[in-house]
Amino acid sequence: MKLESLRVELRPRSPWEAVELGTALVRRNAAAIWIPWLLVVVPVFVAVNLGALAAGRIWIAWLAMWWLKPLFDRIPLFVLSRAVFGETPTTRQTLAAQRGWGWRAMRGHLLWRRISLTRALMLPVDLLEGADGGRLRERRRVLGSGVGGQAMLLTLVCVLFVVALSLSMLSLALLFVPWEFLSESVRAAWSLLTVQPPPWAQFTLHAVAWIATSAIEPFYVGAGFGLYLNRRTRIEAWDVEIALRRMRTRLATTASALLLVAGMSSLLPLPSQAAAPQAHAAQDEAPARQRPRAEDAAARSGAEAARIGEIFGDAYVDDPGFDKAVEQAYRDPLLRPKRTQSHWQARKRERQAPPSMLPFPALAKVVAFIGEFGLWLLLLALLAVLAATAKRWLPWLRGGVLVREPPAPVEVADTTLPDVLPEDIAAAARRLWREGRPRRALALLYRASVEAMAARAAVTLVPGATESECLRASRRMPEPQDRDAFARVVRVWQYAAYAQRLPDEGEFDRLLDTLAQRFGWAR
Repeated sequence: MKLESLRVELRPRSPWEAVELGTALVRRNAAAIWIPWLLVVVPVFVAVNLGALAAGRIWIAWLAMWWLKPLFDRIPLFVLSRAVFGETPTTRQTLAAQRGWGWRAMRGHLLWRRISLTRALMLPVDLLEGADGGRLRERRRVLGSGVGGQAMLLTLVCVLFVVALSLSMLSLALLFVPWEFLSESVRAAWSLLTVQPPPWAQFTLHAVAWIATSAIEPFYVGAGFGLYLNRRTRIEAWDVEIALRRMRTRLATTASALLLVAGMSSLLPLPSQAAAPQAHAAQDEAPARQRPRAEDAAARSGAEAARIGEIFGDAYVDDPGFDKAVEQAYRDPLLRPKRTQSHWQARKRERQAPPSMLPFPALAKVVAFIGEFGLWLLLLALLAVLAATAKRWLPWLRGGVLVREPPAPVEVADTTLPDVLPEDIAAAARRLWREGRPRRALALLYRASVEAMAARAAVTLVPGATESECLRASRRMPEPQDRDAFARVVRVWQYAAYAQRLPDEGEFDRLLDTLAQRFGWAR
């Protein structure tokens, strides 16, 4: 492995810093990763889903695509393992490598290790190191120790990202639904996806899930590759090895210059070597009268040393008990009568005298009073507010404690309509409105409009059809004015039925005139 050609700064990092390093590598090589990813995944996705839909078992497609994810993960790992050394592969090279690269290690990842939560960390160990048998198990154990928890959390976080992205894409479609039809549209979409969904809905739902997976999965593999690099850096001291190799390279470039300097210095005489003969000659020419003086000084120093030895003996030099005796003598209280005592004493705080004069003494007293009794003043203010509003909250408090009597039954007006509509729908609706039954009048207009719409659109509505289903059926009416009039009566009916918002008399008359004109009702 050419560590000196690495394009990242290798140093011991924390596990989450290593995860960030892996995601940064994925962002830097995005095109080299996602282009071959889509070229491989999209054909497999279409083929698997078509086969599952032909068999009538869409869950087979979900299971197959989830099971084959380790095969697809080889693509980002292959690109990152080359790009980290400055050799980013092309799309053709990446696709060609997938035919024979890593198939031996895929047996475990597709069988007994498929549900492993540390797959992102172990995939580089199996595909890049090429170990076998016991050595591979030992490498997996060594590299996984210490960062297994972070690898599991990484898997959980990426799964949550996939779920969040899928739900976001599904809810994006609801942004294009008008607000008044949102509840019905949500209900219809839920029933479409859960109660016997058609094949196109099943394919769309699986496609949304795999779009989210394709966006997150390369980052998952890259984060695991970052953990792998950081773990090997810590164990094998890659950063130290790289520093030593760079130092050796620098020394090799300067070795020739050093050898040249050493060769030139060996040819020239040194100044110290030239001065040495002169020093020896000067010593030989020294006066002979100085030598007896030196010999006399050496004799006197030897005699003094002999006298010191006679006085102190061998203890002065070699006796180990001498140092002990000196320490004991120094510890004698008669020689050093010193001792240390400590006791507690209350510290007297000197109060700082207040300033003699303040610019605003009255204001200073008010501020000091509020600061000293502020909480008490706040409590008194709260009690005063509660006392002033007791008429409002005290009955509610009593009603929450006391047992309430059951409310009296409310009489609900009959809003059911006869099976056969009247001949003059406009007159019947106006009569119901004047009698004070506006909801029944609007219900009559809505039912008559639905029957007229079904006749003109040539559709058959199922019993209990919702407003949204009726609106979708009304799009088949040839005249746009008829579609607008029907949408208007549906909107007024929804406001009255669900929001208790009734139109005024003028709006009701205009709606009635429009419907009678468009649907041919007698006045």
